[in-house]
This record gives sequence, structure tokens and C-alpha cells, in this order.
Amino acid sequence: MKQQAAVIPFRGSGKKLEICLIRKKGSKKKWGIPKGFIDRGDSAKETALKEAGEEAGLTGRLVGDPVGRYEYEKWGVGLEVTVYLMEVKDEEDEWDEADFRERHWTTLQEATELLERHPVHPLLKTAKERLS
Repeated sequence: MKQQAAVIPFRGSGKKLEICLIRKKGSKKKWGIPKGFIDRGDSAKETALKEAGEEAGLTGRLVGDPVGRYEYEKWGVGLEVTVYLMEVKDEEDEWDEADFRERHWTTLQEATELLERHPVHPLLKTAKERLS
């Protein structure tokens, strides 16, 4: 099984807590979270932070242990994704994938609805517990 790492980017707290989701621009496709393959020599944590920058233009710090893992299949390959919470410290106007990805800041409640069919969905309960 190939390993990937991902982040659930957040900012604020309490009633002002927001989560950042991403998707391909102009797509009616589902929203997701920044994730990618763990390159040889990189840790899951390094990969998670790097993907947040490349896919969403976000920098920050990982908070605590992973909120969990999920598995899915793509191109006939089994993938296991380790998911972290990332407190966003900075947001770039231009980033590596800005030409074809959009980001969307939303409430945790709306994020839970938008990610209803995404394999990360069951981990959002743990994320909510940790962030409240």
C-alpha cells in the first residue's frame, strides 16, 4: 500500500473556526483536502506541510498527532493517507497550483457536509473534538 499524507487546514477557534478545502478550478467535483505521496526521505509530517503549500498556498504548523488514517484506491493502487490538523499561519495569493486549484474557507459544519462522500469524512469528528 502506497503512503500519502494530508492536512485539514484550520484557522480561528470556537465560533470563528474555519476549515480550508480545495478542488480543481471550474470543477463541479467534490471538495477535498491537501494531500500527496510521501517522497523517499521525507516524513509524513514534512509531506503534509509541503502539500498544503503546493495545493492550497497555505503555511502553518501541525497540531498534535494525526487525527487518523483512511484508505482508498486510485489507478488500481491501494493508498493509505495519514491526516494531520494544520493551524494556518499564512496564506499566499499565488501558489504552485493556483492556476488550476481553488480553495474555500468554510465552517467545520459545512466542511463536514461538503466532504460527506470523501473518505476523510469519518475523521472530521475527531478533528472537531480536538479543535473545540
